[in-house]
Amino acid sequence: MIGAIVSAVVIGAIVGALARLLVPGRQNMSIGLTLIVGIVAALIGTLIAQAFGWADTRGIDWIEHILQLVLAVVGVLLVTRMGMGRGGRGGRTTT
Repeated sequence: MIGAIVSAVVIGAIVGALARLLVPGRQNMSIGLTLIVGIVAALIGTLIAQAFGWADTRGIDWIEHILQLVLAVVGVLLVTRMGMGRGGRGGRTTT
């Protein structure tokens, strides 16, 4: 149980950071919010991969990790578009 939580946090941090690197432009998100998006994407990605049987391979579960990354990119896009990052403005400027 503890190992699953620690691995979700570690993978979530990596996946969240990679997602922010892949999304073009500047994301006005805190590190904590990036971590939360990454952890949620990692957990949902693992559940989907287990449901389809993609998480039980002998080596590295590449399909599961790619799925987690795609979900994290979607999560970063949603958070930045909804203006839930720092300041609550979502990077929009008023003229």
